[in-house]
Amino acid sequence: MRKNFELKEISGALTLIMTLGLFLSDGAAMAQSRGIFIPYSTVGFGLGTSNYYGDFAPYRRPVASTFNMMRWSVAGNYTRHFTPRLAARASFTYARIAGDDYIMNKSSKHETNIFYARNLHFRNDLKEFSVQGIYKLTPDNRSYDRRPQFSAYLFAGIAVTAHNPKAMVPDEEDWNRTQPAGTVYPGSGEWVKLQPLGTEGQGNEGYKDKYSLVTFAIPVGVGVRYKINSRFDVSAELGFRKTFTDYLDDAHGAYADPALFANDPLALAMSNRSQERVAVRKGAVRTESLKKFVQANYVGAAPDGDPYAEMINQGFARPGSDRGNSPTYTDNYLIGQIQLHYILPTQIKCPPLK
Repeated sequence: MRKNFELKEISGALTLIMTLGLFLSDGAAMAQSRGIFIPYSTVGFGLGTSNYYGDFAPYRRPVASTFNMMRWSVAGNYTRHFTPRLAARASFTYARIAGDDYIMNKSSKHETNIFYARNLHFRNDLKEFSVQGIYKLTPDNRSYDRRPQFSAYLFAGIAVTAHNPKAMVPDEEDWNRTQPAGTVYPGSGEWVKLQPLGTEGQGNEGYKDKYSLVTFAIPVGVGVRYKINSRFDVSAELGFRKTFTDYLDDAHGAYADPALFANDPLALAMSNRSQERVAVRKGAVRTESLKKFVQANYVGAAPDGDPYAEMINQGFARPGSDRGNSPTYTDNYLIGQIQLHYILPTQIKCPPLK
């Protein structure tokens, strides 16, 4: 009798466990069908363009500033998708930006302005590390393999950017004409770092300290993403970087006293390029355009006179006059890229038992 009672007890317990199991499994299935999100991660690689906005590429000329000096960018990133709408990304971007007074102002419409006569140029290779938050305008479904075919997103974050502006040394004839006799020419086509030269007098008594080669930036932008298959996506995005420096192009303040560079002919040459006859990056002769500049800006200038001598007589680029044209604004840049993303496996399969 006791034995039968125990069998009934066990049978009842089994029935209860099985019922609970079925109920829980059914509840889990129902919860899944309602869309519980499974977080996932991606790694990505991107190629694209870069654009600089600053003293040589003003916002008042958006088309020319965006397309005249467009350069390249590459990036790698890791993204963690936490919810259907929210993700976070760590990214490293390597990009080149550039600006050139001659290229921006060589047309007949602009060759009589002060920036053509200034004749500065630069290039700068940026190394940016950023952390960004992503808001998906089109939410994911409950698992990565069920994400939408096409989606859009916004992003914003904070970045640290290392930079080092450079410029090309003057044409050899210009170097010999503007330097003391016997000064050694650095070499045609040589790009030199500008920050150590203190081109606006930085580092000298009465002038600012040399600017930092690291700056913070705020990246903000928009992107679209397309699902290629269960593991790969391709995206296109455009991101603007607001920086906290006006020295990505090395031009910010005023021309320094040339006496500061008495023992540094390279710094003297790079601080004031207005007397160069050749726009060195393009090898273009500027003399005829500078005649138009002088006639348009200086009353009584001789039509066939020497424009370089006239500019000196009129005090162009004199110490204390503006070298940078936007001292109250910072230099910024824009990154546009096509990126390929790979979705990392989210489950680890156990090896089969032997």
